[in-house]
Amino acid sequence: MKLLLGLFLTGLCSSMLNAQTPCTDGRYANDVFDDFVKTSNIVYGQNTSWTGGQATLDLDFYEPEGDTETERPLLIWVHGGSFIGGSKTDSDMVTFSERFAKKGYACASIDYRLGFFPIDSVNAVKAVVRATQDLRAAIRFFYKDKQSTNTYKIDTNKIFIGGSSAGAITALHVAYLDDECEIEDYLGQSTIISMGGIEGTSGNPGYSSTVQGVINGCGALARYSWMEADDVPLCSFHGTADGVVTYNRGIVNPGVPLIYLDGSRMLHERACAIGLEEYFYTYEGAGHVPYASNSGLMNLTINFIRDFLVLQMGCDETPLQPENAPSEEALLYAIDDCDGNPIEDECTSSGLAENQQNDFSIFPNPTSGLLTVSADFEFEKAAVFNLQGQKLKTQIVALNGTKIDLSRFKSGSYLIQLEKGNGVVTKSLRFEVIK
Repeated sequence: MKLLLGLFLTGLCSSMLNAQTPCTDGRYANDVFDDFVKTSNIVYGQNTSWTGGQATLDLDFYEPEGDTETERPLLIWVHGGSFIGGSKTDSDMVTFSERFAKKGYACASIDYRLGFFPIDSVNAVKAVVRATQDLRAAIRFFYKDKQSTNTYKIDTNKIFIGGSSAGAITALHVAYLDDECEIEDYLGQSTIISMGGIEGTSGNPGYSSTVQGVINGCGALARYSWMEADDVPLCSFHGTADGVVTYNRGIVNPGVPLIYLDGSRMLHERACAIGLEEYFYTYEGAGHVPYASNSGLMNLTINFIRDFLVLQMGCDETPLQPENAPSEEALLYAIDDCDGNPIEDECTSSGLAENQQNDFSIFPNPTSGLLTVSADFEFEKAAVFNLQGQKLKTQIVALNGTKIDLSRFKSGSYLIQLEKGNGVVTKSLRFEVIK
């Protein structure tokens, strides 16, 4: 989703009592309200569930108690739960909503369609698409309100989306998946159309679903290349020992291995490579969504999000929780865009660019049968995956320049990955099989 308005333009913003510069009297930077008001179960849309029934979509709305501001920034929070569980009343979503309402933000914690079966990669992708459609409908709900009754007093130029785990995955895909062709390799055009396309049909048609920033708590994108230089800013935080949504790049595994995704470390590297505004905090040695069960990490996380938001609001505030250095090396892999043009970006400013000693090549590409792999290092295995992250073939390699027989593969796009003595070479190459 493209940024339509500059985020750092100097302008006037209301304080609690009258229009002043942003963050006057501490609003947005500090807890300037003693309490909040919560309105529960506001219906923002409806759509068909994965079982074919009708699902009503609702949200809880949090606002500062006694607030007189009529142009308030909005934070829309999306809960986790592997797209099969969780709710808008999950503890981390409630904490985020309550804490930021006291700083002067309006907040909405949404429910969205859950569930998929069988538990496999294709149905997991469909679940993600349904969630993104519902989040877009929630965004449109507030645009519609602004242009009609203005019940919620939202500044629609300052809508931010975010969440934890599956909620963060949902928010990231709403922000950076802006072309249906980008998911055709996963679902196929006819399936995407039958589901209602990227925008979906969950409610409030004809209104915008534009946002101004993304807050990513332990989430991931299917492909980092969907992030482009003119996209909205990103705030990410992730644990290095996350066994559910991988910190770097890996298979999302909520108990069943589902699909390869690019975790926050990969998104940080991509942002650096293309010059996208992005802020990243690493919980060293921490697991999945560690702040949900640790009050100290929750306070740290709130401060980190606060620092990101006041920048977007145009405030001049001292950071409470600065970024730290990312862990691990992130290797940006080769991939094509929707037009078939290769995307091969390197981040030169972080000192963590792709290690050229891990380069390898494949030919011919496309291939009708035998694929030759040539690398500038010794490797022991070559693995072939489909674009949903399922491993289809593993071959032990005796010599560099080995040939892999793909004669039984159907026509389509695949990825190849190499394994060497000290680990997997995470740079993957996409190739085509034609018959």
